[in-house]
Amino acid sequence: MLVLLPPSEGKATGGAGEALEAGALSLQGLSGAREAVLAELVELCSGDEEKAAEVLGLSPGLRGEIAKNAALRTAPTRPAGEIYTGVLYDALGIATLSAAARRAADRSLLVFSGLWGAVRIGDAIPSYRCSMGVKLPGLGALGAYWRTPMAEALPEAAGDGLVLDLRSAAYATAWKPKGVLAERTATVRVLQSRMVNGVEKRSVVSHFNKATKGRLVRDLLTAGHEPSSPRELAEALRELGYAVEGDDAPAKGGKPWALDVVVTEL
Repeated sequence: MLVLLPPSEGKATGGAGEALEAGALSLQGLSGAREAVLAELVELCSGDEEKAAEVLGLSPGLRGEIAKNAALRTAPTRPAGEIYTGVLYDALGIATLSAAARRAADRSLLVFSGLWGAVRIGDAIPSYRCSMGVKLPGLGALGAYWRTPMAEALPEAAGDGLVLDLRSAAYATAWKPKGVLAERTATVRVLQSRMVNGVEKRSVVSHFNKATKGRLVRDLLTAGHEPSSPRELAEALRELGYAVEGDDAPAKGGKPWALDVVVTEL
């Protein structure tokens, strides 16, 4: 099973690791593309601060991120699983996983990134600021830039197992599974169910969405479940107490399965 996660806007700072060693990151097929993005980002943030802030979409209170990006090659690193923070990662709780669950997480979790393309949670990276929605002056929109290198690297990383795609829309633009791989891919939408005047109302709520996705990944890892198909994923989640819908109809040819997880409270 390969689990695709979005990064977080907020990231932990500092770290005790050595400076970035790009050649040691996972998915070496992305190395050339990573170096190109890294080089342009460092150059951009080492020059005109106003231009860098505009390109990166930074408010005045986030101007410190520019200096952080300028120092990416020499900044201390920490595992990506410690760098990313926020609702999804708080619910996932990588630091508190059992040894067996952590080994499974190291194998299966892949975090998408505007700067790195995608990294595994054990990869040592510095804290940075560069979303997939950024349009660099030289390389252009990163979502489009990453499509070609990702199209070569991701199918190999996925192998012949299930792909659980939990990315947000911006990060989904960088790679879309195709053909038989798409048919082994499941996306998950989290719906909040509420009773209003005796009638059930369902809605997509961001906080529920992120927290539930983090929690369900944690539960799968902790239980040792490694489903090989979208239907097996739905069955595994039901065993773990989740209300899952959408697995009764197969995905259309070359399309991912769309599963709904219905929650009533966080």
